[in-house]
Amino acid sequence: MSKKKDTRNLTQKEQDLIREKAIKIVLSGKTQTETAQLLNVSRQSVNGWVNNYKKKGKKSLKSKKRGNPQEPKLKGYQAATIVNIITDRNPEQLKLPFVLWTREAVQQLIKKRFNIDVSVKTVGRYLAKWGFTSQKPYKKAYEQNFKLVEEWLLNKYPEITKKAKKEKASIFWGDETGLRSTHSTAKSFSPKGKTPEIKISAKRFNINIISAISNSGKLYFKTYTGTFSSEVFIEFLKRLIKQNKRKVYLIVDNLAVHKSTKVMEWVNEHKSRIELFFLPPYSPDMNPDELLNQDLKANIYKTKRPTDRNELKSMVISKLKSFQRNPKKIQNYFNAKNVSYAKAS
Repeated sequence: MSKKKDTRNLTQKEQDLIREKAIKIVLSGKTQTETAQLLNVSRQSVNGWVNNYKKKGKKSLKSKKRGNPQEPKLKGYQAATIVNIITDRNPEQLKLPFVLWTREAVQQLIKKRFNIDVSVKTVGRYLAKWGFTSQKPYKKAYEQNFKLVEEWLLNKYPEITKKAKKEKASIFWGDETGLRSTHSTAKSFSPKGKTPEIKISAKRFNINIISAISNSGKLYFKTYTGTFSSEVFIEFLKRLIKQNKRKVYLIVDNLAVHKSTKVMEWVNEHKSRIELFFLPPYSPDMNPDELLNQDLKANIYKTKRPTDRNELKSMVISKLKSFQRNPKKIQNYFNAKNVSYAKAS
């Protein structure tokens, strides 16, 4: 038996001629099997051509153009310009109708800058070639004052570190957070079209945490229920100085409780053991302790869901104690771009 001809290796013109011959032979009365034998092609090929001919007529016998339509390519300097723009600026600054640099946003940027039309798919290939990956952005408040942030980074924090060295004090960053029983879980793999299920308690309960970390890898925390108050904060400060032989410099945000009269009076009474310092307003992204909170929330429910508040509290304490036993993990929070300034103390 002779080997069947592989029409895929033929030119488009040759493929078109074979299809036309096959249809003429079938229309003359030959069977599809006989036609396939005469042309030395497979019966399946003839069957496909005949079916397409019945549905679409003669136009189905013509080969489609191979490959994607040619798109204009960006020149070297054009690619470099686009890379610099999407690295240093955001779409809103360029008056583009996007908040983030999506493929569509970059597509419009290329059109606006160089009047070149490229497909979204091509933009995706460009971004991969340039070393860009799709990432979840961190959030920054509109109200954040750049000048105050700059003053903190260039002057205030360096002054704190200088003073801490002089007094042999330990610098900590503190923050508060809460965990709810209804907190969303991480994604789970499941067959397409079948949403995964997880059993949770119908009761609503929560637990709150206040913590402090240092760039040397230390972590201290306290759990509590109810509203965060001056009394709760002072109780945590008492624990903090009791567990540290050296004086404590604690950096926190501008929450009203942190600056309450009761807290400031207590701190002044214990100024030989502790001092408070405050981050620029609306700057949670500059607090490394925020990363601890994010880590805790992302991982607390991966293995089980709590059935009541006591179980949730036990899970939180267990998880944070595991963090305490891993100073390297705490130190790694300070490697994040927005808080890397805090590695120096």
